Amino acid sequence: MGLEKIEEYKKKLGMTTAELSERSGVPKGTLDKILSGVTRDPKLETLKAIARVLGLTLDDFDDVHREPEKPAPTYDDVELLIARNGKKMSKEQKLRLIQLLSEIDE
Repeated sequence: MGLEKIEEYKKKLGMTTAELSERSGVPKGTLDKILSGVTRDPKLETLKAIARVLGLTLDDFDDVHREPEKPAPTYDDVELLIARNGKKMSKEQKLRLIQLLSEIDE
């Protein structure tokens, strides 16, 4: 769940677990369990309190690695692709490409 961010930011801020506990209101024992991995899915309110003190958002704890969205290919991109590979493409591939291109505006 990306909880390693807690330790990372705690160190960046030069903060001890005891200080984080005091500032966030989260018991030190609870923080110790989260930081050691014993508690893998802490309560939302606990994460909010920790995030607030560390200057993070709940999204910062999300460890899902999202790929950045790729921009849609432009006409120039398609033209370049065809110029490079057109002779290597089979008739079926060319027809499929034409079909895909015609569906774009639908």
